[in-house]
Amino acid sequence: MNKIVLMPFNGDPMCFIHVLLNALDMKERGHEVIIVIEGAACKLVGDMATPGHMLNPLYTKAKDQGLIAGVCKACSAKLGATEAVQAEGLPLIGDMSGHPSMAAFLEQGYEIITF
Repeated sequence: MNKIVLMPFNGDPMCFIHVLLNALDMKERGHEVIIVIEGAACKLVGDMATPGHMLNPLYTKAKDQGLIAGVCKACSAKLGATEAVQAEGLPLIGDMSGHPSMAAFLEQGYEIITF
């Protein structure tokens, strides 16, 4: 099966729902899949963690299954989302000047899909 990292940059919840749905579907089909939250999508973490938010059930399911590998450290800081990310226990990734390195994932054999 494939190794895939989904990297959502878009902060629109209607876009992010597809990230969650696809990650869960890929895992169910036997693929090794992780989500690395980037860019404006970092601001969604606090919202998605809130019960009653439209993304909360899917986010919780993906988080509980260990599909969220981390969140961009630099973008979280710039967008004021660091506290929410830490409250959710999600790792902050900043191995490339504060941002997640795509090259590092490629070197680990992952295909990268951006949203």
